[in-house]
Amino acid sequence: MFKKILIANRGEIACRVAATARRMGIRTVAVYSEADANAKHVAVCDEAVLLGEAPAKESYLCGDKIIAVALATGAEAIHPGYGFLSENAEFAESCAEAGLVFIGPPASAMRAMGSKSAAKSLMEKASVPLVPGYHGDEQDPAFLQRQADSIGYPVLLKASAGGGGKGMRVVDNADGFKEALASCKREAISSFGDDKVLVEKYLQRPRHIEIQVFADTHGNCIYLFERDCSVQRRHQKVLEEAPAPGMTEERRAAMGDAAVAAAKAVGYVGAGTVEFIANQDGSFYFMEMNTRLQVEHPVTEMITGTDLVEWQLRVAAGEPLPKRQDELRIHGHAIEARIYAENPDKGFLPSIGTLRHLETPAAVNFELGGNSLQPAAVRVDSGVREGDAISPYYDPMIAKLIVWGVDRKQALARMAQALAQYQIVGLAANIAFLKRLVECEAFAGANLDTGLIERHKDTLFPPARSVPVAALALACVALLEQEKDQASKHSGANGGDPWGQALGWRMNAQFIRTLPFSDEHGKEYEPCFKYLPHGWELTIKGIDVDVSLMTRGGVELSIKLGDTSVQGCVRRDGDAFHVFVGGGHHTLHYNDPLAHAGEAESEGGRLTAPMPGKVVAVLAAQGQDVKKGDPLVIMEAMKMEHTIAAPHDGTVDEVLYAVGDQVTDGAPLLAFRAAA
Repeated sequence: MFKKILIANRGEIACRVAATARRMGIRTVAVYSEADANAKHVAVCDEAVLLGEAPAKESYLCGDKIIAVALATGAEAIHPGYGFLSENAEFAESCAEAGLVFIGPPASAMRAMGSKSAAKSLMEKASVPLVPGYHGDEQDPAFLQRQADSIGYPVLLKASAGGGGKGMRVVDNADGFKEALASCKREAISSFGDDKVLVEKYLQRPRHIEIQVFADTHGNCIYLFERDCSVQRRHQKVLEEAPAPGMTEERRAAMGDAAVAAAKAVGYVGAGTVEFIANQDGSFYFMEMNTRLQVEHPVTEMITGTDLVEWQLRVAAGEPLPKRQDELRIHGHAIEARIYAENPDKGFLPSIGTLRHLETPAAVNFELGGNSLQPAAVRVDSGVREGDAISPYYDPMIAKLIVWGVDRKQALARMAQALAQYQIVGLAANIAFLKRLVECEAFAGANLDTGLIERHKDTLFPPARSVPVAALALACVALLEQEKDQASKHSGANGGDPWGQALGWRMNAQFIRTLPFSDEHGKEYEPCFKYLPHGWELTIKGIDVDVSLMTRGGVELSIKLGDTSVQGCVRRDGDAFHVFVGGGHHTLHYNDPLAHAGEAESEGGRLTAPMPGKVVAVLAAQGQDVKKGDPLVIMEAMKMEHTIAAPHDGTVDEVLYAVGDQVTDGAPLLAFRAAA
């Protein structure tokens, strides 16, 4: 077995490989770009070496640099993970020439499967079923259209060298063929440097089912059953599960045998995935082979009790496969959801930023390769931590959330519960969308096909709704409690002074206060709070309800809302209150009248105090030119400091109060002249 390996990748797969290697007593070397200097995979490996600048072509795609690092650090083998150089035949050959083991298939197998058209010719010779279509070299548009006409519409145009959904077009009729072909070829040449396309029959409501295969250098090749990856958007997988719902033993054996035949046809070694497109009637056809480990491999591990990364390392070291085909069994059901930094409501637009808060569902480390076949109920594979940044340079995956159940029903329930417990603040994420997807009738009922998301978009992308009263109440209580905490810190020895506490105490009347909030869609809310001896009376939308705090543990709150107990979590990020309650995430922006007092001009260019308070700092002088947003005056009210900012670029004509002065509600603080 190897003593040291280099992991030529980043993110969750690099962390996963490092964890398995550590358990096997193998030391690991990480490589990283300048953008990943503080990344999790750098921290979990035994050594780490900088490759270059952030763009992948300057770092993770520099095979010569990676090989040089491996040799310099004494690594014996290179694990490529998935993506980057994992399916690069030239890199695999360069590793061998340098005396390093490439933990993956032979270069010849990668080349054979790298071209979709060449691969399908090989599969045809190996008697692997193929979708009716044309996979040859002739690329004349008129010829390709004649092929499409003979196949029958709709047809699918697909870049021969493609992947990830790029260079694919569905053509419904002959009239749209030429335009679709030209578009497909343009995208193919741009993405892959090769505009060759193939033409196939487009199956109606197909399922995407793939078979995990594994082969060693001793002539053994097995399949570890199937994964259903039908739920996709733009030809990219969103949810994966194993085993495939509705799969019969006869069909499973037929697909497994076909996958093994495909692997043997190219002399395959290591982990690979043979992907099939399947009809609802049970017929299936070869689509392509991914000559690497797949993102969704954990669901296979969960139902088979295996560690596929450990198998990779053992096979690469020359050992035979740990199990024979007749020793493999399916245990339970597993589902994986890909947690991405993206906004589903904006066309799944990737989101970049810092993970200001990250809390994952309670997970038990899945001890793969052990004697027990009972996996953990919840598993999280992640390459990021709280405080890490999602950059524009790499895939925006945050984590893979995997659950296991004794059957699909239990796995579905656990996935919904785990998604409800996942908390992310700082950037957009697809968690709410995934929860709707898992709970939608089509997926829950296993009515699966690759068009599921598009077909049920009205359910999966509902119109914006008002923030629930419970979420508003939690945000308000969190704000009021924070004000009390801050006032208590300021009051010091005078803690018994009612004037120095934010308790809403008034000498001769009850204090009634409006807390203006707006949601992420711009809708405004104005909950009105009346301070009571033991809580508040909340008025919202003309309805009065008593509110009281029951327990508080940091950001965790339990409140009484009328006769109902409500538990939730409120994370504050500046003026944004992120409320996690009832399995949902609601973002509310507190429109603090003091903090934003300088954002609008009033009284002929004079900035006014919106509430009574004391001037604690004057940050601008008479005649000073300032920019919009520059701090001008800091006021203190209710023992909290608030900054008055310049509403526009302009000039301070006069400062009307000094530090220590008390000001009344509406008092002008500065005379301000906006720039012309």
